[in-house]
Amino acid sequence: MSALAAPSVLLIDDHPSVRSGIKKAIEVAGMLCCGEAASRAEALAQIAHKSPDAVVVDLHLPDGSGLDVVQWIRKHSQDMAIIVLTMSDEESHLIAAMRAGASSFVKKTAPINDVVAAIRSSLLQPKNFSAPGIVSALQNIEAASFLTPRELTVLQSLSAPGTNSDLAKSLYISEATFKTHLAAIYRKLQVKNRLGAITKARGLNLL
Repeated sequence: MSALAAPSVLLIDDHPSVRSGIKKAIEVAGMLCCGEAASRAEALAQIAHKSPDAVVVDLHLPDGSGLDVVQWIRKHSQDMAIIVLTMSDEESHLIAAMRAGASSFVKKTAPINDVVAAIRSSLLQPKNFSAPGIVSALQNIEAASFLTPRELTVLQSLSAPGTNSDLAKSLYISEATFKTHLAAIYRKLQVKNRLGAITKARGLNLL
């Protein structure tokens, strides 16, 4: 994309009404809709042929996951902006999109201006993940990212049966050390007990 050219955006969603709404919004915002796709197969073919500056892709497509599209793009380009759309409230989907290489994650229920803003910011920083309006999920991701390798090991051990003493022995550490790690895990994940930690960890795809 040259400095004067309008950014080109490919829209990938199996609902024509969704594509139409986004197309109108981005064109009003001075961007160009260079194509539309309703499936994973169509999307990959158009991306390879048109090399858009940005893609807006639904997480759920008729012939596969939108994450497959995200991963394929990132294997071939580090500069393309990738905005993932979804109806899902699950934080695990947000985390999966981030790990796949998405630039931004937007709920379909968000105002259309949020989608336009996500495209603009992603064009500027395609590898700087953002999720407008999903603050709590990002806070959880941030908390999980601060877990040390040992804390992560302790966290993963919590799903096994046994007392703290039993789990400590299985990790070859003292019960006091185990409890110290456990306290840090509870603080970072913002939970109060073992069940809360397990539930949060599963939601973050850590278990």
